Amino acid sequence: MRTLRGLRRLLRVAVVGLFVAAVAAELSKPEDQRTWHGKVGGVVPYDFRPPTWERIRSAYWNPESDRLFSDRVFGVGWALNLYQAKRLLESAYQGLSGGPPSLSIRMSTREPLGGRSRKGGGEDD
Repeated sequence: MRTLRGLRRLLRVAVVGLFVAAVAAELSKPEDQRTWHGKVGGVVPYDFRPPTWERIRSAYWNPESDRLFSDRVFGVGWALNLYQAKRLLESAYQGLSGGPPSLSIRMSTREPLGGRSRKGGGEDD
């Protein structure tokens, strides 16, 4: 328990340190050269520009990218590409079960069989 608290504290200090380093990097540049996005130490991405819907979609749902982690839309660190996470989880499920999942998630409604509604009104009623 004590080790877990220490680990959380260390993580918090690291995140705050990265945030301070990113802001310091931008403030050290001349005002006309500040972009407010880049990488701390050439590794950890940061972006302090106002988010746009296009950047949000590109970071969190991007089927065109093979990367699981993308640059964060706002702040310091990475974002999770949920499309790639879904694809990896489906692949892992299929590998464990030996086949495709039995139920699929549908984003649209199904048409009733034979064009009839379930409440009746068909020729057999």
